[in-house]
Amino acid sequence: MEASRIAADLGLGAGQVRAAAKLLEEGKTIPFIARYRKEATGGLDEVAISSIRDLVERYGELDRRRSSILNTLRERGVLTPSLEERIMAAETLSVLEDLYLPFRPKRRTRASVARERGLLPLADLIFEQGRIDPPAEAARFVDTDKGVASAEEALAGARDIIAEKASEDPQARSEVRRLISEEGVLRSRSSPTADGDGSKYRDYADWSEPLSRAPSHRVMAVLRGKKEGFLTLHAEPPAADALAILDRLFLRGKGPASEEVRLALQDGYKRLLAPAMEREALSSARQKAEERAIGVFAENLRHLLLEPPLGERTVLAVDPGFRTGCKVVVLDPLGSLAAKEVIYPHPPQKMVREAKDMIVSLCEEFGVEFIAVGNGTAGRQTEEFLRRLKITCDPPVVMVDEAGASVYSASKCARDEFPEEDATVRGAVSIGRRLQDPLAELVKIDPRSIGIGQYQHDVDEKALKRKLDEVVEICVNAVGVDLNTASRELLARVSGLGPRLAGSIVLYREKSGPFRTREELIKVPGLGPRAFEQAAGFLRIRGGDSPLDASAVHPESYRIVEAMARDLGVSIEELMEEPSLQERIDPERYVSETAGLPTLREILAELAKPGRDPRREFEIYSFAPGVAKIEDLRPGMNLPGVVTNVAGFGAFVDVGVHQDGLVHISELADRFVRDPAEVVRVHQKVKVTVLAVDLERKRISLSMRKRAEVEDGEARP
Repeated sequence: MEASRIAADLGLGAGQVRAAAKLLEEGKTIPFIARYRKEATGGLDEVAISSIRDLVERYGELDRRRSSILNTLRERGVLTPSLEERIMAAETLSVLEDLYLPFRPKRRTRASVARERGLLPLADLIFEQGRIDPPAEAARFVDTDKGVASAEEALAGARDIIAEKASEDPQARSEVRRLISEEGVLRSRSSPTADGDGSKYRDYADWSEPLSRAPSHRVMAVLRGKKEGFLTLHAEPPAADALAILDRLFLRGKGPASEEVRLALQDGYKRLLAPAMEREALSSARQKAEERAIGVFAENLRHLLLEPPLGERTVLAVDPGFRTGCKVVVLDPLGSLAAKEVIYPHPPQKMVREAKDMIVSLCEEFGVEFIAVGNGTAGRQTEEFLRRLKITCDPPVVMVDEAGASVYSASKCARDEFPEEDATVRGAVSIGRRLQDPLAELVKIDPRSIGIGQYQHDVDEKALKRKLDEVVEICVNAVGVDLNTASRELLARVSGLGPRLAGSIVLYREKSGPFRTREELIKVPGLGPRAFEQAAGFLRIRGGDSPLDASAVHPESYRIVEAMARDLGVSIEELMEEPSLQERIDPERYVSETAGLPTLREILAELAKPGRDPRREFEIYSFAPGVAKIEDLRPGMNLPGVVTNVAGFGAFVDVGVHQDGLVHISELADRFVRDPAEVVRVHQKVKVTVLAVDLERKRISLSMRKRAEVEDGEARP
């Protein structure tokens, strides 16, 4: 690992990189390193540590490939000191492959055929571009036994050799690669052989854009169109400039030999170099676009998982529906199923009175504090029905994003939790639990099923899964997990655990009862000191034997807190409950080889707010009354909305009509916006103005610009 190179790439200190890489190599998780090893890394956060890990892997792959190439060239006896020096100095995989390309075993080419026919000496002679007569020299290589019937065939073969040699030259490839990267054009056209309806790609039927400025969402769109056969796609550098590069590198003079070389360069560029560089450019564009798409997905997921929880409240949850009725469940403050019913509050059903009575009865019997309504089909109609009810306890009605609830309801996890219930009941439970604690419930669902991605089916599946799993792990550990109530799925995301140990913890808990201390974790079969070190600080025990077990203070630092309390002559409980005592602590007195000021400041912050939740406070939110379907929308309306997805081209916003509207990036603010994430995040509450409604295509155009509120003249509060 070259720490200095990674440090330069990331703008970090080499010592920070070495420390983080060493901890990762030892099997420490990213959340653990970021939270409990600040002294070692200089306070690096999860983003920096994951970037270090990625670059360590990337450079490791480069070094493995370098070693493989060197071994191959040595075995073949073609490795010269000069070539080895250049290979050792290669800093990218593309440069490394360029150096290896002339020696790479390849299928039979026109140049290899020419070499077999004995034309390499002629090609070398012409390539020297001396004062020769090429046709006369070529006549000496005519040999019908070797398949060279004329001087012109000999010249053609020599040009093939020169064309391949020039197209494989590392410097030529490097300069043309740079040219296409900086000045190339990405161009798409309708495919003449397209079969089917490609109307969704009509915007790209005759489209071009500088490759360096093409945004990721458009790159992904044209790549998908190409994959589906509706588009042809090319990445083209300025051909004249590319040929000028080759002329500068290989032409020497203007004689007859140089003219043969020039013809060879033109042929080699068109037939060999340009297609190779285009494949590289498209591959690079795809990789960058996929990285961006995965990054957008990950950021959306982070915001979604860290949505404010309602907390331990009794919730009545409704999975709405028209014909099949609404599934209703009551969840106790810990999310356990207390009651279930089906009501039919919507026409043409004739059971509205019964539905009203049932909801009122359930709310009053169980002391319901909040009502959660899924935002799917019949969601707004059900919400309005519930708001009209006269319930003594008057619980607020909250719309809940139900994306992925059906996936959960049919999953093994749901069947294990509710083996006696059908999928409709499980779906309603998921809706209610999402209100109580979004993070605890959403970890049970594959993030790709939650509907917050951008071209998620077009990106590298392995890379996407890895990134999303990492985001889930970081979020879970940032919040902390109740050891005695967390599900197997939530525990599995805790640093150092995983599915197997999470299952063992749940079985131990069911057999032995609630954990009283963190130290008791060691008794769980298979959970050793290494897993305990990684996990303990992220697990909470409320009401246990030690108040520190309910905090994020790691057990390895308990002795520090004990010393602080002892020096003040108070108990740990008193120290944690009395801010004035905490203010008397001088952290520098407790600095040691294993605990520096960053850790000590973290401990003091935790003592002030033990087990603090980094998520925001829960806020009640509702859509505009009287707007329940797309037909209710009119241009100029000003409406409250919730951001459901953020993409490279803008944000999708739910305004309560079961069809998300799009706020294009140009309509996100009264200023230029380069990245929508600068302005909006998933589940952010926003105010939007309706710009246009296309009922036929079910498309809604929205704006968040202030000027949109007055331009149409029909705006209303």
